[in-house]
Amino acid sequence: MVVSVFQMASGGLRWFLWLFTNKSKKGQPPLPPGPKALPLLGNLHSVEPQLRTYFASLSQTYGPICRLWLGIKLGIIITSPALAREVLKEQDTIFAYRDVPAAGREMSYGGLESFWTEMAYAGLPVNVGEKMFLTMFNVITSMLWGGTVKGEERANLGAEFRHGVTKKMKVLAKRFDTIFESMIDQRQKMDGNTEMGAGVGQESKDFLQVLLKLKDEADSKMPLSMTELKALLMDMVVGGTATTSNTVEFAMAEIMNKRDILRKLQEVDTVVGKDNIVEESHIQQLPYFYAVMKEVLRLHPVLPLLVPHFPSEAGIVGGYTVPKGSCVFVNVWAIHRDPSICENPTEFHPEKFLDNKCDYSGNDLNYFPFGSGRRMCAGIAMAERMFMFLLASLIHSFNWTMSEGENLDLTEMFGIVLKKKMPLVAIPTPRLSNPTLYE
Repeated sequence: MVVSVFQMASGGLRWFLWLFTNKSKKGQPPLPPGPKALPLLGNLHSVEPQLRTYFASLSQTYGPICRLWLGIKLGIIITSPALAREVLKEQDTIFAYRDVPAAGREMSYGGLESFWTEMAYAGLPVNVGEKMFLTMFNVITSMLWGGTVKGEERANLGAEFRHGVTKKMKVLAKRFDTIFESMIDQRQKMDGNTEMGAGVGQESKDFLQVLLKLKDEADSKMPLSMTELKALLMDMVVGGTATTSNTVEFAMAEIMNKRDILRKLQEVDTVVGKDNIVEESHIQQLPYFYAVMKEVLRLHPVLPLLVPHFPSEAGIVGGYTVPKGSCVFVNVWAIHRDPSICENPTEFHPEKFLDNKCDYSGNDLNYFPFGSGRRMCAGIAMAERMFMFLLASLIHSFNWTMSEGENLDLTEMFGIVLKKKMPLVAIPTPRLSNPTLYE
């Protein structure tokens, strides 16, 4: 206990020394401006839960680059395209590093059959976000371990993952570890049986098998441990499910809130036909769906503060010092809603993306929902295809209404991944001419 108190006092002393001596170094630009901080606590006493809006309010007071002390950790907030370019493009090599938070250390196109079958029962309300999550889970796991898990077992696993995101990380990590151990064990047994029946079985080529082969063949210079293998599976399952499903849910809520947009989207019938279901080949012929996707990502970016960057050495941004190891937040949510960049920024208006060449390659720092530089999202191509395929399928196959007495709430709930505060629960009614298309 005495040691803990001494360490805390020492930490507070170091914090003060750093804060004041850093300001007085000759020839070094000052830290960015920001609110006054308390010893040890820093600004934690005044931080609001909705960080994206709180950070945006700080930028209105202190400018497009400002500081915030998160305890004894220095946070730097970036809220302008020009300064975002300095961090993500011009000084990318310095700011490309990421810190692993404590929670992260603890955790250290098929799959639609059951979805459509359940949705085809007219008049029953469904949780759109939950269905999208389970669908994305099926797609991701189909790629990772193929046919190893099917039917009810797969649905149960998907439910565990979605349920787990609200639990403490230690509990969640144990659940995930058990799931991955089971999948790895099943895959290894299947591969062993295939080898014993050489020439009879057809070699599986799912992602998990490739990883296991790499692990077995890894040399001492580039080893791949089982922990690292499971961490990669975790990245793909978690990173590819909630992000896309939340975006589709926001899109459906915005569309249902503006029936004129829904009617325009239903012109998908002219491309697909009422006697057919949406296929991947139709996606490129749906420009208005692309405009909707871009607008949803503008208004509700998946990662509103991107993933924090941690400079490997001190840098200068906007004329201010950003110390090594500080936590740099780029508030893409606020940049996308800047009225000097976007007219009527809080209004959902997909038409703005019909006539311009704006994309999300990370080159335009007025619009970069997937980030920019070497740390931008690696799954853009898949996210784009899955969003387009899922949204087009939902709009083409069903009419959508709210339950009687239900209000359409578009309020966001802040997290690492942005999501709706209130789940979208809506009633689907089949639109297709042939009921067997839902089977």
